[in-house]
Amino acid sequence: MSRLSVVEKVSAAPQRGARERILAAAEALARDSGPGNIALDAVAAKAGVSKGGLLYHFPTKARLLEALVEQFLATFDGALHDREAQSGGAANSTARAYVDIMVEEQLCHRPPPSGLLAALAENPDFLAPVRRFDRQLLDRMKASASDPVLAVLVFLVMHGIKSGQLLNTETIDAGEFDGVIARLREMLGPAPATPA
Repeated sequence: MSRLSVVEKVSAAPQRGARERILAAAEALARDSGPGNIALDAVAAKAGVSKGGLLYHFPTKARLLEALVEQFLATFDGALHDREAQSGGAANSTARAYVDIMVEEQLCHRPPPSGLLAALAENPDFLAPVRRFDRQLLDRMKASASDPVLAVLVFLVMHGIKSGQLLNTETIDAGEFDGVIARLREMLGPAPATPA
């Protein structure tokens, strides 16, 4: 089974309708032109819809950006749930899933989610759903953890790495990243064997 990164899943989702095309176009424009440079006219043109069609689905630019944040969080959450299910409820399953997803993103050399950056650049209030998601994620990690403090530690380490990527302020090199991941995995214990 081929695994797509979370960013690829957002971009490669089947295009079922105008709403999905608009979101994909906004994400692509944010990636290509920079997160702060999304214009509704450009999004409509790239999505192949009229500006009126865009405004039907997203009455304001703020609503479009909010939908980008929601889409990213939902896609990430789906990937996390898929990984957790593979563990069969083993201890540290959520923390291990979070680490695995973040490592895949790093290995795929995917840029940070531009739609998320665009939304945050436009309106810092869009951090509220991200904060809620992160709190729920941490609570899930703690609930499945062999040691709740270890879950917090894993969350903070991975969150720090992700924040450095989002803000383009990364300070660790690939070797240091690999060393940190190896240590986290050692602390979390072995992953359960997957059925053949």
